[in-house]
Parts: sequence; structure tokens; C-alpha cells
Amino acid sequence: MPLAPLSLSLTAYAKAVARRHPGLFRRLGEYDHTLFILDPTDLPFVICLDPNGGRPRVSVVRRNAEGDARIAGPLAALLGLVHGAFDGDALFFSRDLVVEGDTAAALALRNAVDDAELDLSQEMSRISGPLAGAVNHVLAIVERNTGVCLARSEDSEAW
Repeated sequence: MPLAPLSLSLTAYAKAVARRHPGLFRRLGEYDHTLFILDPTDLPFVICLDPNGGRPRVSVVRRNAEGDARIAGPLAALLGLVHGAFDGDALFFSRDLVVEGDTAAALALRNAVDDAELDLSQEMSRISGPLAGAVNHVLAIVERNTGVCLARSEDSEAW
């Protein structure tokens, strides 16, 4: 699968999230130009997130990316962290989640994401315009069939 279209799509998505949640990137403080490597270990690629001072850029590359901070774990765990479905400390201490490099930057990202209370499915629906209903339906089916948390639960606890 070519990764350039995925990189462009994720950059557009990240920019839309940044417009709706400007505090997310402000909360990173001194880490707002840190290169984060998000490594879903069950996928053949990594996601490089450059917050770029609130104008995020995302690139998807096939493994071995260098960055300031790397957060690795199964995709379900990474998405569950975003939605508050999983406890990050428990995942870290059980070694289901690995943090390498600048751990202070990784913690700043965790705190910023937690504070923003993101719902990635809801964000995707918002940018889908008239296709929002269909997107919601597909996302619900994917979540139900995979068990991967794609939306923030009303009773999500903070990680």
C-alpha cells in the first residue's frame, strides 16, 4: 500500500483536529516542535507526528523512523489511550506500551491529548461533511467487529 496518500490524509485530519482543539498543541509547551513516533506494533508502519507549533504534519513510513520520543504498542492500546478507555500507566508497567527517547515529551503529549478529550470518530465525522452519517455507520461497524476503541465513551476515565 502506498503510504503518501495516508500521510496526506492524516495531516489533513490532524490539521482539522488542531483547528477544533487549539489548546491541544499549546499544551505541549516546549515540546510543540518535538517529533513523536507513534508505533502501532501490529501494523507494518509508524506514524511520525510533528506538532509544528500547532500546524501539525503527519507522515507514515515503513518502520525505523527516528524521532525525539517513541510511543509503541498495539493499535488498539494506542487508540484506547486517546479515548481514555485504557490506563496508560497500567499499559506501561505491563510492558504493553513502550516509551523511548524524551519521556518528558511523551508525557506532555499524553497530558495534552487527555486534556483535549478527543473523540477521533467524532472528529472524522465532522470533517466528512454530508458523508458524516455513512462514516459514523462504518466506524461503528469497525469498532464492533474489531473491538478497537474508535470513540470516547461517556464514562471514560482519565489515563
